[in-house]
Amino acid sequence: MKLSVIIPCFNEIDTIEQVVYAVKASPIRDIEIIVVDDCSTDGTREKLYSRLEKEVDKVIYHKINLGKGAALRTGFAAATGDIIIVQDADLEYDPQEYHLMVRPIIDNKADVVFGSRFQGGRPHRVVYYWHRVGNSFLTTLSNMFTNINLTDMETCYKAFRREIIQNIKIEENRFGFEPEITAKIAKTGCRIYEVGISYYGRTYKEGKKIGWKDGIRAIFCIIKYNLFSQK
Repeated sequence: MKLSVIIPCFNEIDTIEQVVYAVKASPIRDIEIIVVDDCSTDGTREKLYSRLEKEVDKVIYHKINLGKGAALRTGFAAATGDIIIVQDADLEYDPQEYHLMVRPIIDNKADVVFGSRFQGGRPHRVVYYWHRVGNSFLTTLSNMFTNINLTDMETCYKAFRREIIQNIKIEENRFGFEPEITAKIAKTGCRIYEVGISYYGRTYKEGKKIGWKDGIRAIFCIIKYNLFSQK
């Protein structure tokens, strides 16, 4: 099966090149790499244009900054692989673990796979306590509405059969993508698996972008897309 890796990118000049080469070095051989630059202003855009375009299959440039959800919407539409996976443009998630993510789909046991940072015995950097509390709260709230028992709804690593994700209308432009897609995937009735992954979290000083306002938006999205929206 061919794997499409979608890399949404905004102001990641310090890590984008390492991420691209890490994805190219993943254990998956038949791979399509699509980078969506969400109007970076720190030199990331220029690095992609001058050095990295030849290293990937596609680079798509947004003319204005729209957010992670919008970048993923663009990337999903352009993907041609049998399986699509999300890879953030930082160094928090390890492409060497793609095989863990795609195996349940290849084995025809799953249609969607969530990579859980809180399941299994893989390395997990110790960072912010209140982020962990917030993540647990949002995951629990989401599970109450979807009636699925995820341990990490907010994870970046999500793998989808292409026909499933391309048939879902993504409305959220920012980090609300995570609760939105979880709600809409749950409504499809497809087979959802979760696998343990490692996590090398960043601090805000190192470039982490998500904040408390995104948490408030996530609560709104959990309610909206579970109660008032179709897929």
